[in-house]
Amino acid sequence: MDNVKIGIIGTGYIGNVHGRIFSGIKGAEIAALFDIVPERAERTSRTIGGKVCGSREELFDHCDAVLVCTPNKTHIEIATDAVDHEKHVFCEKPFAIGTQDAKKLLETAEKGTGVFQVGHNRRFAPAYAKLRSLLQEDEAHSAHVKMNRGELKNPAWTGDVGVTGGFLYETTIHLFDMIRYQFGEIDELVAYGSQHEYPELDEFSIIFKFKNGFHCTFASSSDASWHFPFERIEVFCHHRTIMTQEMEQLIDSRGMDADFETHSYAMTEKEERWGYVQEDQGFIDAIREGKEPRVTALDGFRSVELVESVYNAIKTGRRIRLG
Repeated sequence: MDNVKIGIIGTGYIGNVHGRIFSGIKGAEIAALFDIVPERAERTSRTIGGKVCGSREELFDHCDAVLVCTPNKTHIEIATDAVDHEKHVFCEKPFAIGTQDAKKLLETAEKGTGVFQVGHNRRFAPAYAKLRSLLQEDEAHSAHVKMNRGELKNPAWTGDVGVTGGFLYETTIHLFDMIRYQFGEIDELVAYGSQHEYPELDEFSIIFKFKNGFHCTFASSSDASWHFPFERIEVFCHHRTIMTQEMEQLIDSRGMDADFETHSYAMTEKEERWGYVQEDQGFIDAIREGKEPRVTALDGFRSVELVESVYNAIKTGRRIRLG
């Protein structure tokens, strides 16, 4: 099979992260770039190659697979266009903004002829892969999860709901996907939220109950400072705690003594430590082998469904049941 020709739409930070990785993957080739600011695409082209295109239509003419690395609210339109052009699609998170658009994009993706993968990179991070492996060996009872940001000021668009769709879409959705991946499907949730520093809900406390009886608390703050770790999962098993600290390390404490084992990933290159290399390789493998990607359009839809369910629970003051 010839190299998979990659077209990147959106050559900002994350577009360049993926571009550098794909440029080094055997079986992939950076073929085309498009950005509404042409100078950005030209800078990226000088680094990793690829034809700078003047439109999406021109980009589609030069690639087999499209990376959607644009602002959150544009994902549905661009991803739909790529599927309609019979391209394989890698859509950065979030899958879409709002349940209605997410349903539309899910229907489009499932009718498409190519691979459709969603960019929930943490599934591929070694720390979370290790957590999943350990949880296959032991029964987890409950967990406490947090995912914070230090601020929504840098870059400025992170605090613009018109771009992000809201704080939960920009940051917290990463671990909403992760808890499904680690613990299973969610049955119901209760949520509380408040607004303090920014013109949107920016502090959240949630309790999730899973269909298998597992339950967890989840906290997310937009202005918590950049205190390490800004994201953490603590899982409680039989006389055992397994705790991640960002994607830097995992601590496994067993028994009733103070002994614990530490698995460190701090010396791993960031793009691999955060799972970007593995998810990009997985996308190419799915295309070349004709198989389903590890993060499907349905997974992307479920993460949006969780975000909207939390917002709905806060708005209505009600317990929300999921289907």
